Amino acid sequence: MENLTQQLFLRHISIGVTLFYILTENERRCERLLAQAATRFKGMGSPVIWSCTDGLSRDGKIIPDTVDPLQALDFAVSEPGPLLLILKDIDKFWRNNPILVRKIKDLSLASKNKGKVTVIVGEEEWTPHCLREEIVLLKQGLPDIEEIRTFLGQIRESDPALAKACETDPDLLERLAVAGRGLDLVDLERAIRILRLTDMAGSDAILSLMENKRRILQQTGIMELILDNTGCNQLGGMENLKHWLKRRESAFGLNGISSGLGLPKGVLVMGVAGCGKSLFVKAIAAEWHLPLIRLDMSTVYSGLFGSPEASLSKAIKTAEAVAPCVLWIDEIESGITTHGFKSEGGASSRVLGSFLTWMQEKREPVFVAATANAIEMLPAEVLRKGRFDEIFYVGLPETAAREEIFRIHLTNRDADLSSYDIKLLAGSTKGFSGAEIEQVVHSAAFEARADHRPMTQQDLMTMVSRTVPLSITMAEQIKKIEAWAFKRAVPASG
Repeated sequence: MENLTQQLFLRHISIGVTLFYILTENERRCERLLAQAATRFKGMGSPVIWSCTDGLSRDGKIIPDTVDPLQALDFAVSEPGPLLLILKDIDKFWRNNPILVRKIKDLSLASKNKGKVTVIVGEEEWTPHCLREEIVLLKQGLPDIEEIRTFLGQIRESDPALAKACETDPDLLERLAVAGRGLDLVDLERAIRILRLTDMAGSDAILSLMENKRRILQQTGIMELILDNTGCNQLGGMENLKHWLKRRESAFGLNGISSGLGLPKGVLVMGVAGCGKSLFVKAIAAEWHLPLIRLDMSTVYSGLFGSPEASLSKAIKTAEAVAPCVLWIDEIESGITTHGFKSEGGASSRVLGSFLTWMQEKREPVFVAATANAIEMLPAEVLRKGRFDEIFYVGLPETAAREEIFRIHLTNRDADLSSYDIKLLAGSTKGFSGAEIEQVVHSAAFEARADHRPMTQQDLMTMVSRTVPLSITMAEQIKKIEAWAFKRAVPASG
């Protein structure tokens, strides 16, 4: 199904198409585009619009006795043309209604060579089979970056507040356009209103767009926008991962990567739970100034939002609309496994096929950052070169990394580092993960606060002695992960 553009719509009309079905979730934007297209035809004028509540209307004036869809279609047939007829709610009536379907087909045939065009606007992909030789299906997706720039330029010409803000901050319009990717134009209008209420140079408007984006993604139920500024300064160790990020940034430049130019395909980060895989994904988005979208594969299979294939397709389309962005697939093995791949014809097999095809063929700048705890469950097709740029293994932190992790968490709590023996703490926590070290600091700070005193070295050592790390409780499983990663993945630290 092709994406609706004014040029495509006009081209179809020029070759004699008289009946369209446009799949859209924004009627107003669709009407605006169609009305602009109507001005390109001599004598067509404003479109005639039908809804199930008002019937036919033109320029706000209601045409009487046209609420019944059959009467409305009779009126359209009797009109001499040229005419653009927009039918809003017909898709709610034409199932199991052969008379209505026949009327639509008759209207389409009667409109040929008369300059009359009928556009049905709906939200369901289904159309009556007998209309498919007459009807052209188009889809109106979210606005691309060029449409957003054009829209913002038009607002700037008529809105003094935006014009003044752009004089103060010449890059504001472009930052609004980038922040607005993945949103509809109505959300951009709301962000511009923020500029009228504040003297700040657009920062509140950008924040408003990001909050709107998070709200809309949460409403899908499948994805979540993560607003987290965690950078590489919050990562202890992981020198190879940090080096990998910096090399790509030095090759393409931060502005180039942030705009989607030269954005790599993605990385797969596997390893021991609690060692910073998720933190690294957040750091990618923060370092490259890209929005971070989290996709939970277990939600894709929940069935709450349609079939797994439809849910994945919706998630991919949303990510491409927001691009350039980082798509974080958390615990990818929970949705794409060798078991699902081998069950011929199963949902997991179809999801795997769709995902692999998209990873190989995707054109939009979507950086896929996948995390996995049990990478041996993933099929070889996911791991081969060409899907991901690199596979990293995040293991338990070494002594130097543990020192750095303690410094990070103590600094975050405004502790005086000179009051603590960091080397002793790091030496006492051999086999601890980063998350376990964070919990040690958190628990020690809690105990000190409960006693209304500053945290001490002894508080930390007490919490270390009370902690049984994952490396002991799940030693066999961790050895299995390390054995798999040996020579198969690049170590994150080194």
